[in-house]
Amino acid sequence: MKIEFGVRTLIMGILNVTPDSFYDGGRYNLIELAVKRAEEILKEGADIIDIGGESTRPGADPVTLQEELDRVIPVIEKLKGFPIPISIDTYKSEVAEEACKQGVSIINDISGLTADEKMVEVARKYGAYVIIMHIKGTPKNMQLNPTYSDVVGEIREFLIKQSNYALSNGIPGDKIIIDPGIGFGKTLEHNLEILKNIDEFKKIGFPLLVGHSRKSMIGMLLGNIPPEERLYGTLGVSAYLIMRGVDIIRVHDVRPHVELRRVIEALKC
Repeated sequence: MKIEFGVRTLIMGILNVTPDSFYDGGRYNLIELAVKRAEEILKEGADIIDIGGESTRPGADPVTLQEELDRVIPVIEKLKGFPIPISIDTYKSEVAEEACKQGVSIINDISGLTADEKMVEVARKYGAYVIIMHIKGTPKNMQLNPTYSDVVGEIREFLIKQSNYALSNGIPGDKIIIDPGIGFGKTLEHNLEILKNIDEFKKIGFPLLVGHSRKSMIGMLLGNIPPEERLYGTLGVSAYLIMRGVDIIRVHDVRPHVELRRVIEALKC
């Protein structure tokens, strides 16, 4: 399914089919609940839906291949013919392939194509879009004192390197999306530096995705509030990103973001 970039910021709705994600873990880990939430995400106006079966919150343990497959594939099967693009949030090529067989058109790889060398083969075989995200370490250890000498420069270098890797392995340039990885091996200060310099990532030349929804960065900025209370802070960051022309924002709360985007678009000259 073709994605049109450059017209407006697209809203990617999150569907975590997990028991332990940091915000919505356990809400949609039954097939019926997940399918119902997918239909709600569509009705609320999302442009893309992102389905994940393994929590990547800080400190999370990895799950087995079979467990991840058992979580996501039955849900994806129920969503055949879904009218918006479906993304699979995985770094395992086997999960990506099974998802693509069921019609998924986007592979959202938090490892930036570094965890599984077969991922590019799967993407090429099925003509899928690939989201290349930056992460320092793994979800289990990524927040244990992450350090950079130049956070923006180092992430840019990684995204350029991995985009070139994808291109050299037969992924067309119009199927590559990049993501600086807010919260994935970054401190509050790192995340703010990334956001303040978001145009530096746009200059790389590929569509840019940012996933900031309800993350700890927002909680810290607002007095260490829990994920349940971070919607307004999330909307503040989202408004900034929409105004900066970011191509995709990945969020838990679709309807508020659709309405936010509508207002901003009406006010932009």
